Amino acid sequence: MLIVGLVLAAAAAAFHVFIFALESLKWTEPETRKIFGVASEADAVTMKQLAFNQGFYNLFLALTTLFGIGFTMFGFVTIGLTLVFAGTGMMLAAALVLVLADRTKARAAAMQGTLPLLAVIVTAIGASLA
Repeated sequence: MLIVGLVLAAAAAAFHVFIFALESLKWTEPETRKIFGVASEADAVTMKQLAFNQGFYNLFLALTTLFGIGFTMFGFVTIGLTLVFAGTGMMLAAALVLVLADRTKARAAAMQGTLPLLAVIVTAIGASLA
């Protein structure tokens, strides 16, 4: 069960790396603007620094989770699971903040928060059974 939780955590991390790429590397591209509902290239240019910074937050959450998975797999379970729960827990918290700040972002929050939620639940069950 722990392995399933770590796989879910890795999937959540991968999704957040994808978000990083969109926000920090591809923000002004038409496809990215469409995903985030940015009306024009001029608007995207205006928001570029904020998106760049936000993208790195997503990358750091992913790296925290991935380092946790690595530590866990190499036998440093306490350190590893702490990092996994920190990374996925913050991903989940960010999704909750998104939907609480703007109810129209419920779909985006669900996309951002479902894998971390499942990872937290399944990893907690797996850790308690181990």
